[in-house]
Amino acid sequence: MHELKSIIKEDIRIALRASDKAKLGVLRLVTAAIKQVEVDERRELTDDDVLSVLERMLKQRRESLDHYRKANRSDLADQESYEIGVIKCYMPEPLSTVEITSLIKQTIDDIGASSLRDMGKVMATLKAQIKGRADMRDVSNEVKSRLQ
Repeated sequence: MHELKSIIKEDIRIALRASDKAKLGVLRLVTAAIKQVEVDERRELTDDDVLSVLERMLKQRRESLDHYRKANRSDLADQESYEIGVIKCYMPEPLSTVEITSLIKQTIDDIGASSLRDMGKVMATLKAQIKGRADMRDVSNEVKSRLQ
């Protein structure tokens, strides 16, 4: 078993012993999402694959959080915020704004990108370097502003 999956399984055991129903629910959602991908693809997921699943879950919850806040549903927004907090615990240390800016500048220079047509190449390279350590929407906006 891969490290990240075993950490999550151990945290489920801890939450069960502590009777932490809220955290247990979130962790069960995470393991269900991981298991679903494993069944669909008929293979065991690596840590990178698990990170991709977690990133997708975070993105969904952030979008839901925005919708709930716009609809003045603070009860549902609080639940989404809690789930985001739990899932973030399993993500790698986020990059600072300075580090992201530096990576973007270096990648643009390395590729020789000069216009928005090169954005796909830049984003593909950055995605591999940043995986799980920054919101790709923010990175995309920064790359777009630099290439205009």
